[in-house]
Amino acid sequence: MTTTTPDLLEVADELYGLALPEFTPTRDARAKELKASDAALATRVKALRKPSMAAWVVNLLVRLESEQVTQVLQVGTALREAQASLAGEELRALTRQRRQLTAAVTARARALAAENGQKITSAVSDQVEATLTAAMVDEDCAAAVRSGLLVAPLASTGVEAVELGAAVAVPEALGFSASPREARPAQPTARPELHVVPDPDADRKAIAAARERLEKTEQAVARATEALTAAATDVADLEARGLQVQGELDELRRRLAELEASVEEVDDELADAEEVRAEAEAALAAAAKDHDAAAAALARLDPEA
Repeated sequence: MTTTTPDLLEVADELYGLALPEFTPTRDARAKELKASDAALATRVKALRKPSMAAWVVNLLVRLESEQVTQVLQVGTALREAQASLAGEELRALTRQRRQLTAAVTARARALAAENGQKITSAVSDQVEATLTAAMVDEDCAAAVRSGLLVAPLASTGVEAVELGAAVAVPEALGFSASPREARPAQPTARPELHVVPDPDADRKAIAAARERLEKTEQAVARATEALTAAATDVADLEARGLQVQGELDELRRRLAELEASVEEVDDELADAEEVRAEAEAALAAAAKDHDAAAAALARLDPEA
């Protein structure tokens, strides 16, 4: 029976799906195991970089929540198509959906990381969300995320191309799709045996707690009512201001129309005046010519004149 030597992507897919602390020892063990059968592959496996925390979280998300990641990438495709077709209303709706979706999926990614033994800081969470956003606005980033072979987080505005060489484990990652896997079952924890002891003051405590809750909710209602009143006042003020500004704008438009009409009238009068001036200049030239001719004739007839 012969054993087929795995390729680099197969090994990488296995390694980048592991818990973060398991990556380095498992990678080294696999490289050592492969050394006898394929030294070149063993060298490349040994060179695989340990992912950053944010990259590991995204890789985990791709494997455990593939449907959510597919939804993220589908919204990204629709968003890029809307941008290309300049569909303004659709683009605004998709942008809102993108923000809501990335926030929700990032929250799920944090929960998955916690379930797999890693506490995620706010900075790492921001990098995870930035990576998901990059996958939505940039097609190459989407391919990198889908591979599940990230070693570093991504960032993209969707305008300039992203250099992905340092962000993925191997160049072959682009075009590869990570193998999904099931979440690890939660380990049951032993529960101490409980003995219920009746509380003689249970009813009194329950009533006191209910009254306290009622008081807090009444306070919350009062605060919410006050906030609503203030917001309604702001809305009314802004509506009034909007009407005032619209009135001023209408007046400016009316005045502009009058000025434009005046400009046309002035242009017409100017054209007429220029025509009259041209005629006067021609008359002056003719009169001057006649004058010069008369003076010359007189000089010939009366040299002493």
